[in-house]
Amino acid sequence: MALQHPRNPVSAVRSAIAESVFSAETARVPAHELPREEMRGEVAYQIVHDELMLDGNARLNLATFVTTYMDPYADRLMAETLDKNMIDKDEYPQTAAMEMRCVNMLSHLFHAPDPKQATGCSTTGSSEAAMLGGLALKRKWQQRRKAEGRPTDTPNLVTGINVQVCWDKFANYWDVEMRLVPMEGDRYHLSPEEAVKLCDENTIGVVVVMGSTFDGSYEDVKRMSELLDDLQERTGLDIPIHVDGASGGFIAPFLDPDLEWDFRVPRVRSINTSGHKYGLVYPGVGWAIWRDADALPEDLIFWVNYLGDEMPTFALNFSRPGSQVVAQYYNFLRLGFEGYRRVQQYARDVAMYTAGEIGRMGPFELLTRGDQLPVFAFRLKDEVTSYSVFDLSAALRERGWQVPAYTFPEDREDLAALRVVVRRGFTFDIADMLLTDVEKHVARLQGLSGPLVSEEQARCFHH
Repeated sequence: MALQHPRNPVSAVRSAIAESVFSAETARVPAHELPREEMRGEVAYQIVHDELMLDGNARLNLATFVTTYMDPYADRLMAETLDKNMIDKDEYPQTAAMEMRCVNMLSHLFHAPDPKQATGCSTTGSSEAAMLGGLALKRKWQQRRKAEGRPTDTPNLVTGINVQVCWDKFANYWDVEMRLVPMEGDRYHLSPEEAVKLCDENTIGVVVVMGSTFDGSYEDVKRMSELLDDLQERTGLDIPIHVDGASGGFIAPFLDPDLEWDFRVPRVRSINTSGHKYGLVYPGVGWAIWRDADALPEDLIFWVNYLGDEMPTFALNFSRPGSQVVAQYYNFLRLGFEGYRRVQQYARDVAMYTAGEIGRMGPFELLTRGDQLPVFAFRLKDEVTSYSVFDLSAALRERGWQVPAYTFPEDREDLAALRVVVRRGFTFDIADMLLTDVEKHVARLQGLSGPLVSEEQARCFHH
């Protein structure tokens, strides 16, 4: 007679739960409230893992500027440092030291007058860093106005209408009037000549963008500074510049070293940049860098001592993992200047190649060609009426490509375009696959009698 194991109800339940890794009977959970009971880790993992399969493939997301690839050593370091609290500099002094080394390195890269005395910090992203730069501009303006016995209740900020939404948030949160230079004709970003016309005694600063999200183009920091110099000579108004280098801050130093856009321009007081864009780190790190200590008002610095030591903080956030900062420092060591130059040059080469091939296709007109940021935008020619850019975007998504279609802002709302962002990991081979799919879908869409997808149905512009 064969031996039989005694029945064990507990073991049977466990067995059922283990089976439920690929079975819905036991692992069904409520979506909008906490489950009543615990479940095994592998079951919870599988539920979450399977749901995430419905997300797009990050490597095929040509809408985002955010890094989607890092090497295995960076992955390992980030996994090892997720538990380090960036704010707790007393408990994690080496993580704090790495942060300051990064600030020094960026200050040197941006030609700060004295990089050894650099002033800056890491943030959760470039949007937070931009807001810190804006706050410093506002506070310096307020201090100056108070010293002169003048009112401080009507500050304004001048920039192009193409700026990232974080500047609208800044203006809304801190009661600053946004004065926007509109697009006009074939100009899709800030005109320094038009910007200076909007400046007055209440202007806290001008924001100039090194790499517009709409088309990847640089704005002219040096020309803006020259016009503000002239304004000061005529009126006495001393208006600083903040450079939004969210993307271009990690492109221009390596690929356009002779371009004067950073602290080489004396009127530039602060720069924000995104470590998780062309800084090549996964999402969750930005950098705010000031020209010197004088550019950051002392009353924006808070000293906290409950964590064991008195430490300064001037970020908007508080607790966050140190892993992204560690990964940034790893990249700086791993790649160095020449490594970053090589990676960014490859991205620009791929962008310009892809843009060139798109431009040679009959239906398209290039707005930019990837020779500044490795980003290019293109539109359909006026004679193409059987389909829209939104149709092409939707068709490409069928193959997994996420290529955003969007209309431009006020005064150029008539212009609808597609945009491709080339990042590390986007190779010539992948570019050829994209081009093949574009050609295939264009051939199919040309047979339509009219657009299938309207602008309202396909709002998909991602920063």
